[in-house]
Amino acid sequence: MYTRKKPEDLECGIEVATRVFGGKWKPCIIDAINKGEKRPSEIHRSLPAATPRVLNIQLKELENYKVVSKTIYPGLPPKVEYNLTEMGKSILPLVKLIDEWGQRNSKEVKKISEMLKVVGKMTVKH
Repeated sequence: MYTRKKPEDLECGIEVATRVFGGKWKPCIIDAINKGEKRPSEIHRSLPAATPRVLNIQLKELENYKVVSKTIYPGLPPKVEYNLTEMGKSILPLVKLIDEWGQRNSKEVKKISEMLKVVGKMTVKH
């Protein structure tokens, strides 16, 4: 079993926030559910770059931290839907700010990313 070398400081708001909704896809998942995509397949379709396995893991983590709730409807096959909880809804303003920051800085980040790819190719030894 994994044991952290440095214990988490759950008195630090930033560590709490990154623990709960940090991760490559969690803000996107929260946004997708808020926009009405509630079934796992709909969430997967709205985030095609993410693998279903990773999305399922992150959905489970969000559910564990009570950011989303999962409802299973009986039937064959069973229907599953995710909804934001009150805690999940409280994250929406932050997701909006992250999106706005990303939109404002996307050109610069793309330019830097391309430059880093070129530099990375130049430093690779064969």
